[in-house]
Amino acid sequence: MPVMADVARAAGVSHQTVSRVLNGHPNVRAETQARVLAAIDDLGYRPNSSARALVTRRTGVIGVVAVDTAHYGPARTLTGIEHAARAAGYYLSVVTLTEASAGQVREAMDHLARQSVEGYVVIAPQRSVLEGMPEWAGGAPVVAVEGGEARELPVVCVDQEGGARMAVRHLLGLGHRTVGHIAGPRDWLEAEARVAGWRGALEEAGAPVGEPLFGDWRPRSGYELVRSLVERDALPTALFVANDQMAVGALRALAEAGVRVPDDVSVVGFDDVPEAAYYSPPLTTVAQDFTEVGRRGIGILLDLLDSGEPAAESAAREVVPARMVVRASCAAPAR
Repeated sequence: MPVMADVARAAGVSHQTVSRVLNGHPNVRAETQARVLAAIDDLGYRPNSSARALVTRRTGVIGVVAVDTAHYGPARTLTGIEHAARAAGYYLSVVTLTEASAGQVREAMDHLARQSVEGYVVIAPQRSVLEGMPEWAGGAPVVAVEGGEARELPVVCVDQEGGARMAVRHLLGLGHRTVGHIAGPRDWLEAEARVAGWRGALEEAGAPVGEPLFGDWRPRSGYELVRSLVERDALPTALFVANDQMAVGALRALAEAGVRVPDDVSVVGFDDVPEAAYYSPPLTTVAQDFTEVGRRGIGILLDLLDSGEPAAESAAREVVPARMVVRASCAAPAR
């Protein structure tokens, strides 16, 4: 592989001049810069990132720890973070975990530290992921995405509670007496916030508040929980389902039971997955702006890197608004 000295010889300049061109130094004549860039292109030279990191103490790499990326929300959040990092000139080193245990998260951060990442973004949908994180980062800045009310870390999150309130208010506004809730797993911060928004909107309206049924985000759990409501003759005229994947299972269970949507039961989901517009009927849902979440998370991290401020001393918490997407799965109650 060609080295910097080869580029210098080919361009007829010094090693230091090549270094200045590579680092964007302003005091290089345009014609000299053109010769150096032509030599780099001809030789196929690629800067040694390890050597540059020793000089600049910057690697241009951000570490990401992500849990449960098989689910739509964490997967789209990771994509949003990657796009924002690339736009800022950074690359990601990602560790994905299937289990949100403190031990696995610490091991992942240790692994990333050995790769000399400049800072960390942790997609933290469970409370257990956040415990002890500032200490594990070894002084590097950390930003938690979907970190709820984390006190020790800067956080970027979607307004999960506000989105749930919008969904319930929409259904109550159509005339439904109350709204049932198929919730996400108990240990997920997003599920917890959506339950709080559902309950808060019902209480605010003076509507009856039942008990949520907890699923696992997957279509099968939505299907089985709604079947149990049908079998117990406990089906309300409106359902708020905590994600679109469980909602598609709910729609299947209702169809099998001969319950018409939205004539007999209205259904609202959460996430606005690409398929939601093609469900039968098209699903009313709450959309999350994952691109904006990624942009803000990377923005906070880069601000911390530039300022040198430890993450534990930053009180930054940014909330991205959710948005209702109204489709054909909701209507006024027939009874």
